[in-house]
Amino acid sequence: MRKFSLVAVVLISLSLVAFGQEALNNASIVKMTKAGLGEDLVVSMVQNQPGHYDLSPDSLVSLKSDGVSERILAAMAAKNAAPAAPAAAAKPADAYDDMDIGVYCKVKGEWTEIKSEAVNWKTGGVAKSVFSNGIVKGDVNGHLNGKESPTKLATPLEILIKAPEGSEATDYQFVHLHVNSDNREFRTKTGGVFHATGGSTKDAVEFEQTKIGKHVYTVTFKGNLAAGDYAFLAPGLTNSTASGSTGKAYTFHLLE
Repeated sequence: MRKFSLVAVVLISLSLVAFGQEALNNASIVKMTKAGLGEDLVVSMVQNQPGHYDLSPDSLVSLKSDGVSERILAAMAAKNAAPAAPAAAAKPADAYDDMDIGVYCKVKGEWTEIKSEAVNWKTGGVAKSVFSNGIVKGDVNGHLNGKESPTKLATPLEILIKAPEGSEATDYQFVHLHVNSDNREFRTKTGGVFHATGGSTKDAVEFEQTKIGKHVYTVTFKGNLAAGDYAFLAPGLTNSTASGSTGKAYTFHLLE
């Protein structure tokens, strides 16, 4: 009985050297048979290595005359009949996997990140000069420096949000900013954006989301947006009510 280690050496040598790692064929089987390799080893090679065999009547007679056993011939026939193993289904690539968390707009067919700006929270008299109904207990003003967002967009708007783990696009707040001489503001209350019954104090703008990927949503606005400055406030941003605290918002200026 041959030692297993010797068989392994012969098998590896034949696979890597004699056959150059190519698929087995009739000539390969004849060569192994004439080299005196055992029937079990040749059958194992046929079963476990790529191969395709000519098993026409004339070829079978030729193989038999070259000493190939019926068991090996049966293994060759079974190999020919076996369907090719299906290729593993490729996992679809996540087109948004490389995107950072944030808000994006489509520019020339490409999703482009909207830059964020710092938001400063203020309370007190600032809001009184902007809103006719004044401050009520718990109200806070979000304040952004500069008269206009550096990001300029035109209609039709295409907006995408990649939300943090555990959040959705609708966890963001979308607000219309009031423009002053050198800054922009929006009114909030503790825990969220303030909704008034009408007029300029209705800063929150409603939108709907459509999920298109993991934590990724496109945004549809309810009605047409007027020209001006807008901001998306990330989840949790409006929960801060401390005067002087800061956060960030994704802003854009919608052109006429």
